[in-house]
Amino acid sequence: MTDLRARVGSVVLPNPVMTAAGTSGHGAELGDFFDLSILGAVVVKSLSAGPWSGNPAPRVCAVPGGMLNGVGLQGPGIDAWAKEDLPALSRSGARVVVSIWGRRIEEYAEAAERLARALDRCPDGVVAVEVNVSCPNLEDRSRMFAHSPSATAAAIAASKVCGRPLWAKLSPNTSDLLDVAGAALEAGAEALTLVNTLLGLAIDERRRRVTLGAGGGGLSGPALHSVALRAVFDCAAAYPGAPIVGVGGIADGAGAVRMLLAGACAVQVGTATLADPRAPQRVLAELCRILDSDGTESVGDLVGAAHEPPPALPGGTP
Repeated sequence: MTDLRARVGSVVLPNPVMTAAGTSGHGAELGDFFDLSILGAVVVKSLSAGPWSGNPAPRVCAVPGGMLNGVGLQGPGIDAWAKEDLPALSRSGARVVVSIWGRRIEEYAEAAERLARALDRCPDGVVAVEVNVSCPNLEDRSRMFAHSPSATAAAIAASKVCGRPLWAKLSPNTSDLLDVAGAALEAGAEALTLVNTLLGLAIDERRRRVTLGAGGGGLSGPALHSVALRAVFDCAAAYPGAPIVGVGGIADGAGAVRMLLAGACAVQVGTATLADPRAPQRVLAELCRILDSDGTESVGDLVGAAHEPPPALPGGTP
């Protein structure tokens, strides 16, 4: 049988399949459908220091190739989450990755500080913190943190007080992705999570109005998969050995394999979970079948294999 263990920086997971932030709730909601402890980890919906109401409805809509969401990072805040949701996650046996966000650098610091205090009271299960920098930076004309290497580095540095390994979740909506990734790693991120959603818009032709209440939204699902693969592949080539978590359009075991071959050491299942709450479990099972059937000894044997040159043909011609 294949050794499924996955290492993301200093974090060792029993397998490389996780949920993605924003698609599996704040707590143990998916536990009604399968045993959460079988996954590598559960990544909770992004949390700010305090409660945040999000955007006006409607917030989601189907589009060709996936969905748009304009939820706006609604959440209860770190303190309420730690009191109401974390205990159930801990009892489930799940390994937990907490996603945090802010609109200013000090808001990242406050979220990380509150999380550190919460984890002092309930330390079990939280293995890493994913710093979602794909958020509007109010100190930079609402440009995303993840569009600026310096802003990304500042957000990562401010989040160190949480006392857990940091993963930087980056945006594909920039031509400076490699510079931003390098800045995140230099600032102390142990891993990169690639990628967040693409900016998109839906228009209702009958009403002649934009569909979502906030105007635009984030495109996810199958249409994002090739974009995510490219981001993972390019960052793996630019920063050999840097741990990468691949996310974007993974809906089956083959999608997970492709992401690992591109250079990810672990993957997250997102939008597919909204259509099928058992999708992460299914992706893991399909991944196991694929690896067992082709005799792969270890998940690590796949990581980055697509970067290797093709074998030479007889006669020495590549």
